[in-house]
Amino acid sequence: MRDRLAEERERLEGLRQEYSALREESEEDGLQELSSVDQHQADTGTETFERSKDLSILDEVEAELGEIEYALRRLDEGTYGTCEACGKQIPDERLDAMPATRFCVDDQALAEQEARSAAAATTEE
Repeated sequence: MRDRLAEERERLEGLRQEYSALREESEEDGLQELSSVDQHQADTGTETFERSKDLSILDEVEAELGEIEYALRRLDEGTYGTCEACGKQIPDERLDAMPATRFCVDDQALAEQEARSAAAATTEE
């Protein structure tokens, strides 16, 4: 599993490198690359949307890298494959499908349900 996690980390680091230049480039700089002619509002809107989407992907990649690093630490500590919520062994099939998972299926579903409830409560405020 360590090899599998290391391969996934390498893949994600490659993606992070591709997208990381976006953080260093301002939105205005990115739009100026299109041409020296004034941009149509729709073109500017499209570029803004694409930049936002790419930054969101970068955030997700960085979060996944954090999960991979945490899984590797759990391997070193001998706690990998144990659900952090209930303490039961996570089935091999789940670990094969999601090597960085921290929860069994039941506790993952509960965590997602709690996150949705918290998001809904925040939206209502």
